[in-house]
Amino acid sequence: MTLKAYSIFLLISISILNLKASDYEITVLATNTANFGGIGEWSFSALLESDDEKVLFDTGFNENTVLHNAKLLGKDLSQVEKVILSHFHGDHTGGLIKLRKTFMEINPKAFSTVYVAEGFFEQRYDQNGELRGFIGGFNKVDNFLMETDKLGIKFIILEEPKEISKNLYLSGPVERIHEKVVVSPGFYTKKDGKLYDDLVHDDQSLGVLTEQGWYMMSGCGHAGMINTAQKFQKIKNKDVIGAIGGFHLFRASEEVVTKTALALKEFGLKQLVGGHCTGIHEARKIADIAKIQNNDLSHGAIGTVVTKDLKILRSSVE
Repeated sequence: MTLKAYSIFLLISISILNLKASDYEITVLATNTANFGGIGEWSFSALLESDDEKVLFDTGFNENTVLHNAKLLGKDLSQVEKVILSHFHGDHTGGLIKLRKTFMEINPKAFSTVYVAEGFFEQRYDQNGELRGFIGGFNKVDNFLMETDKLGIKFIILEEPKEISKNLYLSGPVERIHEKVVVSPGFYTKKDGKLYDDLVHDDQSLGVLTEQGWYMMSGCGHAGMINTAQKFQKIKNKDVIGAIGGFHLFRASEEVVTKTALALKEFGLKQLVGGHCTGIHEARKIADIAKIQNNDLSHGAIGTVVTKDLKILRSSVE
């Protein structure tokens, strides 16, 4: 082998060794459980980092939570330009305005492009027909839109799946085929003066397409884990090998959790980071049924990381 040929072989070998299963490292910035010095709350947010960009999924509840936890973890959010909001609830939208105000002078494009699903801006009400929404901290949707417009935030409303970055796919609205439960108690929509249960039709999830298959991220998973996993498989017929975020199973019956676990096993689930509203008991039951190994199960906390080679780095409380 000539020196030139050997050099080419060596470069190719190094490149192969450096290949990762995923383009993105995922770090949890907001969830119920905090590590030392972190702020835990009823919410979710996660930072996705590739070699080319940073994307934020959900923004926490209190406007300062993500800011505080990112600083604690040494994460620079000034280069985040794309934001995904999983649904309208305040525990996922509360930090958006503060994040935009904080970083827009450093980077004019910071937190300027926000992806939401169809129905996100529908006005919600309480049982008495009074305004209720706390979308981004506002009960009245129009007030939220006025404030975000002043800050130059552009919303992209999805009616169908979309690839927003390399190997990052948003589901858009998810059809309710297998799970149809009402999971937004106390919220109502209004049509022709009549109130209807809010079914959170704007719920959307993120799919990270890895070499091994889909890695699914949800804020609350109001559309259901089975429905959402099936949605990604319709986009590209790959196993759903991982799931991270909130999946709203903490009050689910044993029957529902078992049904979900059996379906996820069929989808190929091998790793679960079940934070926020998933429920520790429920995540454990899914792991037992789906035969997920202990090192691939996490209940999620501030600072929990899923690396590019799909390994879980637990924060101090885990």
